[in-house]
Amino acid sequence: MVLLENDAFLTELTRLFQKCRTSGSVVITLKKYDGRTKPVPRKGHTESFDPADNKCLIRASEGKKKISTVVSTKEVIKFQMAYSNLLRAHMDGLKKKDKKSKSKKTKATQ
Repeated sequence: MVLLENDAFLTELTRLFQKCRTSGSVVITLKKYDGRTKPVPRKGHTESFDPADNKCLIRASEGKKKISTVVSTKEVIKFQMAYSNLLRAHMDGLKKKDKKSKSKKTKATQ
């Protein structure tokens, strides 16, 4: 997993979306991040975590390629705007559901 800066993450995410435009998928996960890289033992003592330091870990993966970034509270609004614009630009490749007309359903039940 490659930890990138926010702008570099968005450019790599754009490349992943373009690569998977015809086939494949990109999986994006989001979770709260407290800065730890190792798990805390259950019976061990826990350090106090200041809520003002809330961070968010965002991961994206496509096949074997994995990228991630950490967004701090100060950068959330800027990142969110850029991220939402990126998603809107690349959501046009979604397949529409095949809607069957109601008249066919009613004829089949009668």
